Amino acid sequence: LPNTTLTYDIQRINIYDSFEASRKACDQLSLGVAAIFGPSHSSSANAVQSICNALGVPHIQTKWKHQVSDNRDVFYVSLYPDFSSLSRAILDLVHFFKWKTVTVVYDDSTGLIRLQELIKAPSRYNIRLKIRQLPAETKDAKPLLKEMKRGKEFHIIFDCGHEMAAGILKQALAMGMMTEYYHYIFTTLDLFALDVEPYRYSGVNMTGFRILNTENSQVASIIEKWSMERLQAPPKPDSGLLDGFMTTDAALMYDAVHVVAVAVQQSQQITVSSLQCNRHKPWRFGNRFMALIKEAHWDGLTGRITFNRTNGLRTDFDLDVISLKEEGLEKEEPYVMFKKSDKPLYGNDRFEGYCIDLLRELANILGFTFEVRLVEDGKYGVQDENTGQWNGMVKELMDHKADLAVAPLTITYVREKVIDFSKPFMTLGISILYRKPNGTNPGVFSFLNPLSPDIWMYILLAYLGVSCVLFVIARFSPYEWYNPHPCNPDSDVVENNFTLLNSFWFGVGALMQQGSELMPKALSTRIVGGIWWFFTLIIISSYTANLAAFLTVERMESPIDSADDLAKQTKIEYGVVEDGATMTFFKKTKISTYDKMWEFMSSRRHTVMVNNVDEGIHRVLTSDYAFLMESTTIEFVTQRNCNLTQIGGLIDSKAYGVGTPMGSPYRDKITIAILQLQEEGKLHMMKEKWWRGNGCPEEESKEASALGVQNIGGIFIILAAGLVLSVFVAMGEFLYKSKQNAQLEKCCFSFPLHTIPSYLCCHHFHCLYL
Repeated sequence: LPNTTLTYDIQRINIYDSFEASRKACDQLSLGVAAIFGPSHSSSANAVQSICNALGVPHIQTKWKHQVSDNRDVFYVSLYPDFSSLSRAILDLVHFFKWKTVTVVYDDSTGLIRLQELIKAPSRYNIRLKIRQLPAETKDAKPLLKEMKRGKEFHIIFDCGHEMAAGILKQALAMGMMTEYYHYIFTTLDLFALDVEPYRYSGVNMTGFRILNTENSQVASIIEKWSMERLQAPPKPDSGLLDGFMTTDAALMYDAVHVVAVAVQQSQQITVSSLQCNRHKPWRFGNRFMALIKEAHWDGLTGRITFNRTNGLRTDFDLDVISLKEEGLEKEEPYVMFKKSDKPLYGNDRFEGYCIDLLRELANILGFTFEVRLVEDGKYGVQDENTGQWNGMVKELMDHKADLAVAPLTITYVREKVIDFSKPFMTLGISILYRKPNGTNPGVFSFLNPLSPDIWMYILLAYLGVSCVLFVIARFSPYEWYNPHPCNPDSDVVENNFTLLNSFWFGVGALMQQGSELMPKALSTRIVGGIWWFFTLIIISSYTANLAAFLTVERMESPIDSADDLAKQTKIEYGVVEDGATMTFFKKTKISTYDKMWEFMSSRRHTVMVNNVDEGIHRVLTSDYAFLMESTTIEFVTQRNCNLTQIGGLIDSKAYGVGTPMGSPYRDKITIAILQLQEEGKLHMMKEKWWRGNGCPEEESKEASALGVQNIGGIFIILAAGLVLSVFVAMGEFLYKSKQNAQLEKCCFSFPLHTIPSYLCCHHFHCLYL
């Protein structure tokens, strides 16, 4: 204002003491004032308003004050936005967000008056409204927040000042209520000035309004000057505001003073005079000056300022809708592992693995950030049959403690009823993890292994049978008899080569492919011999073909080869992870084999069930235990531990998916991103990266190895046994023949042992003759 100086008088009062407020107002009126600004509380403001009405002095208010329908406050204007309009704006937001259930939390009783438009909504729209009040005598809102969290109240409107709002945000963060499943609307117009940096990456949805027109360059310049001066003042640590930010109250007061200044500029020959409260003599220029104020049209810090000439309220104003948004997760090898490092790691840098890579790919596609957190109880999630409560990752998703469960979390029917899943990023099945059987040495009698014991017995029986048949046929056929003295054709003496012993000898010779001096003459005996030769040809060829493998390869004999083998025995214990999808499969199965396995596991639940995969692997390595688990995890484990192996094929077919809370806005986006990664082949590349280990060593050598005593020592044993046996048989034959000759010559058989050599010499010719 040119050539004009505005003077002011500031009085500090107890806003709840209307008497003090009245007395201070009277003191100011006695000084001669053109207008009175404030106070901020409605109770004291009403007392000041009544004095201003009586003395005809404009009363300028920058705080909300309830106005009755038959308002007679002629000397009153309020720069604070009309709350009926603000309440309708909040209701419009509720419709925009398509909320069906809303919780309204108010600070004091005036909040119910301010939010009348919203409170009337259930009778007009399909909206369920729950109304709660903040604690009156304390700033501790945790009990109320805990109750809302337990009731899963996610859409909450807070009607409170910025200091209380700052405290609520801190307490909500401590209560785990700062996730994207919670959406808060604050009615305070100072939300933009709060320190929301701690919640920036929490994912919480926070919406509010701003009336400060910061986009206007002139307004921005004024705010900057104000902020520079404000930074020089002592900070207010409990306000919850960022240092240097102009509050809505300060901006409204700036505009209020400017409105009065504009009215003073437009007025002519208006002077202020000292007024006395006890005389009730009004200011003579009061009506005229009040009319100038209500007619003001000015663009201030809070936008276009106009007043309703009847009630003095500011009904035409612009509001900016402001919001804050951002995102969170779970561990198991090779999905999520602790990264090995010599330096201390923090945050997401502590982890690596398939799921971390998958998350990074999803984050690149969808543009979100994430924080990795391990599930508290280390379980995937199963429902208790008695209480109906869930545990593990599923429970954390249901309680909105986590936003995504990216882990080997199996998509199942019961889980789909309480949480949502994306499309599968990996398919698999249940299989058996067991120790690799120890290699067994072929043994010195391994040359017998190419043929089973049954075949060896059948060969022996065939040999005995063929020899006997050959003997009978040779005796029966006339063509096998011959004259031992061909020079005497009239001799009646005939002989047959195929005696019983010779028949056995013929069979042995053919079986050993060595032949003999015995040759069948008759067609019938030749048929028997030919069939026997053909039989021995096939047997010997088959035996020779398998002999090398059985002499050189160590046998890996496993006591179980499939789930059926497990079900048929009880010596080897077997189990699954407690409360996992594999346990649910056996629990719900109708297949007899798997049902029998579940009966075994449930009967020994405390001994065969394990808490996690690592515990199951440890039991497999240290005891006679088979672990039923997902095939992908078995593949990973066996690549890194050569003492373990997968037994049999897949028992069932299932898939892993990204778990999200029910109704999560991210599920469909994650599904599309996973399909994109699948088409680009990145899912396969990530699996190859994390599953392929160093691998177990190949067989030592595929070349033929030298045979040792441990391989063919049995042959030498049989040779030695044959030689020893032949010596004993020779001695037996000698003794038997000597006894027979002695009886023929009628000499005593009991001769001294030293006479044996002379006996051999003197009877040499006779022995040869016989």
